[in-house]
Amino acid sequence: MANKPPSESLPRQTIAQGDCLKTLAGWPADAADLIFADPPYNIGFKYDHYDDNREHDDYVNWTHDWIDACARLLKPTGSLYILIGDEYAAETRLHLRKLQDDKQLVFRNWIIWHYTFGQNCKLKFNRSHAHLFYCVGSATAKIKAADKITKNPPFTFNRQAIAVPSARQTTYNDARANPTGKLPDDTWYLRPQETDVNYLHPQCDTWYQSRLAGTFKERQGWHPCQLPEALLERIIKVSSNEGDLVFDPFAGSGTTLAAAAKLNRDWLGCELSEDYAKRALERIQHVAETGQTMKKTLADKGIQRGNPKKKAEPHRSKKDKNGNLLWSEK
Repeated sequence: MANKPPSESLPRQTIAQGDCLKTLAGWPADAADLIFADPPYNIGFKYDHYDDNREHDDYVNWTHDWIDACARLLKPTGSLYILIGDEYAAETRLHLRKLQDDKQLVFRNWIIWHYTFGQNCKLKFNRSHAHLFYCVGSATAKIKAADKITKNPPFTFNRQAIAVPSARQTTYNDARANPTGKLPDDTWYLRPQETDVNYLHPQCDTWYQSRLAGTFKERQGWHPCQLPEALLERIIKVSSNEGDLVFDPFAGSGTTLAAAAKLNRDWLGCELSEDYAKRALERIQHVAETGQTMKKTLADKGIQRGNPKKKAEPHRSKKDKNGNLLWSEK
């Protein structure tokens, strides 16, 4: 009997509880169609089983290790997205450059996600963005001519699934406009007072998406940092097809996998915390069964407006070695 393809050897529709490096070491290479990673940023978040205050070199080496492990797991035709903060964006980008030089990945975009409800800084400009690195697998590295990549890309990029009307269409009525629209820009932005709950407007060419504040119904309330599903939905739509395997090495609150389930993709995650993994699976199961995002009211989260017994989000701050406050959560 012929051996199964690597992708069929992986478990699916589950979260592997444990250290992602140890777990990935036991899985076959070239198995995942799409990987999205939102690792701990090493800025002091309060996780239940992870110390988010590692020494600089230790964190950087760990980052390189898990990126290497993900690059190994990724199919040559797959796509990898990494979301990271300012502190280690440069180190992450340089390592991706090394992997490109080694023909393991090809870097495609450096995307900026601009959000509201960011950090309230005291002695510098307020931070309200994160960096999203988009890469594709090794099959692209083997193609020398750029026009061949454009005409027949060796990776999934469903342009029409995320195309938006251009200004030539909506504003200028220009007959030269492409009737199928244009691709969104590489800056994703939101001012919630200027938009509605449908964060991704069909008329806009930027990605309108807020960070989830503690009072938002989509926020589950038990994880210190949760991404909005709409952010992941666009990534999954453009870089995978139904039935493809979407993997998240830091499953956390389960956002990536919930979005994948909603879009009829297979999904798989790793999560260090047994409690987080259990809660995330409950959330994903709800989405898989209903097709709807799981939502929690303030009462569900123990929050009472005006005189709260529980804060919508835990207060977080970052200080330098001398104890001076650099930023705090708004």
